[in-house]
Amino acid sequence: MPIPFNRPTNVGKESEYMQQALQNSHISGDGQFTKKAHTLLEETIGVPKVLLTTSCTHALEMSALLLDLKEGDEVIVPSFTFVSTVNAFALRNAKPVFADIRPDTLNLDESKLEALITPRTRAIVVVHYAGVGCEMDAIMDIANRHNLPVVEDNAHGLFGKYKGKQLGTFGVMATQSFHETKNFTSGEGGALLINDEQYIEDAEILREKGTNRSRFFRGQVDKYTWVNLGSSYLPSDMLAGFLLAQLEEREQVQSKRKQIWETYYKELGAWAEENHVQMPFVPAHCEQTYHMFYMLFPNLETRQAAIAHLKERGIQAVFHYLPLHLSPMGEKYGGREGDCPVTEQVSDQLLRLPFYTNMTEEDQMSVIEALKEFSVQ
Repeated sequence: MPIPFNRPTNVGKESEYMQQALQNSHISGDGQFTKKAHTLLEETIGVPKVLLTTSCTHALEMSALLLDLKEGDEVIVPSFTFVSTVNAFALRNAKPVFADIRPDTLNLDESKLEALITPRTRAIVVVHYAGVGCEMDAIMDIANRHNLPVVEDNAHGLFGKYKGKQLGTFGVMATQSFHETKNFTSGEGGALLINDEQYIEDAEILREKGTNRSRFFRGQVDKYTWVNLGSSYLPSDMLAGFLLAQLEEREQVQSKRKQIWETYYKELGAWAEENHVQMPFVPAHCEQTYHMFYMLFPNLETRQAAIAHLKERGIQAVFHYLPLHLSPMGEKYGGREGDCPVTEQVSDQLLRLPFYTNMTEEDQMSVIEALKEFSVQ
C-alpha cells in the first residue's frame, strides 16, 4: 500500500456537523458553525476578532487591502515562503522586498531585516515556518521603531507559541490556513485574525462585499448598504462545520501529531548524524505545532536521490518552497541570485517526510526503515 505525503485530518464528527448545517437550511456563510468557530478561535488564541475566509490566500489579500497599500509601496517578505504570501501584496501593486532566512529555524532572519527598510517600506510580513515561531521580540522591536505594521502568515502555526504567547497575536493581523495539508482543515479555507481593533469594522465590510451587513445583523444599523469596496470572502457554513469538528478535538489532533514528530526525531537521529543530514531545530522558547517533519540533506543531488529511493518503495516524500526571488515574477521585482543565499541553499536541501494526523504506526515505521536503507554518498 503506497504511503502518501499527506492525508487530510479526520476526527469523525465532520459529516455530522455538515449534515446539521443542511438541516438548519443555512449552508451559505456566517451560519451557526462559522460563529462557533469564530468564538472558539478568539477565546483559545486570545484575539479580538477572527473572520473565517475561503482561503489563507484570501485572508492575506484582505490584510493587504486593509493596510491600504499603493503602487510604489514596499513590503518586506521572506523569499522562502508560499507564493500567496507575496501575491497578496503584489496584487495591490506593492513591491515585495525579499528577505533571507535563518539557517536553523528557516524563519525570516531578523538580523538582516532592518537593512531592508527604506522610506517606501509600509509593512513587514513574517512566516512561522513549520509552526515554529520567528524571533518576534527582535522583529517587533524593529517594526515599532520604524512604525511599521507586522502581518503574520501563520498558515503553519495555529496554536503554536513564542515565549508563551500564541503565534498570530503579535502583528496587527495574522492569517491562518485550513487547506487539506494543514493540521486542521476544511479542504480549502482560512481565517483572518485581527489584533489591532481599528481594522475590525473595515474587515467585516470588506469580507461582506463592501456592505455593512454584519452591523445590520447585530442591530447597529436599521438597514445595510454598500459602504466601501469589498468582495465575498465567506466560506460555506458546511465547511465551517467540518472545521469546527476538528478544532473541538484540537488537543487530540495535536497530541497525535506530536507523537508522530517525536517518533521521526528519535528514530532517525543517529541515521541523520551518520549521513550529515540536518534535523529540524526548535528553540527552547518556542512551542511548535507539529505541522511537518523536514530534513536538510547535504545538497540537491542527495536530496533528489533520497526522494527517488523512497518513491521506489511506494513512499511519497517531497521538497518544499523554491526561492521566490529567483522565480520569473521575483526577478521582475529585482530578485537576483545571491540575494538570499540561505534560502537558495535550503531550497535544494529540504525534504519533507509523510506526515498526517491519522498516520498509522506501521506506515510511519515503513518510512523510517526505508530511509535508514538510504546512505548519503
